[in-house]
Amino acid sequence: MSEQLAFSLPAKEALGREDYFVSGANALAVAAVENWLNWPLNKLVLVGPTGSGKTHLAMVWAHETGARVARADALDDPVSLAQGPLVIEDLHLIAGDRAAETQAFHMHNLMQEAGQPMLVTSARAPARIEFALPDLRSRMEGTSIATLEALDDALLMALVMKMFSDRQIALKPDLLNYILPRLPRSFDAVRGFVETMDARALAEKRPIGKGLARDVLAEIAGE
Repeated sequence: MSEQLAFSLPAKEALGREDYFVSGANALAVAAVENWLNWPLNKLVLVGPTGSGKTHLAMVWAHETGARVARADALDDPVSLAQGPLVIEDLHLIAGDRAAETQAFHMHNLMQEAGQPMLVTSARAPARIEFALPDLRSRMEGTSIATLEALDDALLMALVMKMFSDRQIALKPDLLNYILPRLPRSFDAVRGFVETMDARALAEKRPIGKGLARDVLAEIAGE
């Protein structure tokens, strides 16, 4: 058959290290995260633009270390969270919120006292975040940084293939070659494209091929 037929199968996202692809866009950041046993002061800030894969890489680290995951604006039980490795997501979102910043500062200090590793994600480097709390600024600016760049060709291709594979869908080379130059270069865009392709294929009983891909890409471009 020339196109992949759609079947209603459960999607299972693979989060092991072997499922996280490395290219020039993320190699240095991946190496820094993997070297977590040697992080200065047991902490690292993972910086990258929206869609660069911060959350994905952080989830790989959490999966490997058993770390808990919490948003920077939802550190409601810091004492409990400080009992083991921790991922704090989206530090930049609490900029200017003194209450949330105070909680994050308290969380930082508890993790340091406990000697537990802490991975923080942010869309901006700490020095470029307008913190209201000077103490939090100084702690974050004193934390090592790993930076993720925008997706390159190799990583985009690997990501598209992985996300379709997570849904039990195998792409033919001609379809992959059609999709790649037309797809926005971000994790969020790829995820949205794959989810929409799968959902529309099932709802409209259409094969996953160039026709459906053309329609979905047109929708994305028109947003």
